[in-house]
Amino acid sequence: MNKAYGFLEITGVVAAIDALDIMCKTAGVEIASWERKLGGRLVTIIIQGDVAAVNEAIQAAQEKCIKKPVNCAVIPRPHEEIVRLVELSASRWRKNRNE
Repeated sequence: MNKAYGFLEITGVVAAIDALDIMCKTAGVEIASWERKLGGRLVTIIIQGDVAAVNEAIQAAQEKCIKKPVNCAVIPRPHEEIVRLVELSASRWRKNRNE
């Protein structure tokens, strides 16, 4: 598999959930993690999948989301340090979800 990460930063949790729904329905991607900053006013959704699917999902969210994303990026074949960073974020997310 040619793994990629997609990052979409947007204001508001509702807009982030809308963007995630669009991305998951558009292409074969799944959520890897998410981060909330500024009390949830700024949300970064991190998706993963193959490069083509992640590109398609990010593009669809940019075009159809209820708010314009602040920033987007796709990282194909991420460096092991990027993978480690996303896994750390995901572990915090899973820990908080289970509490």
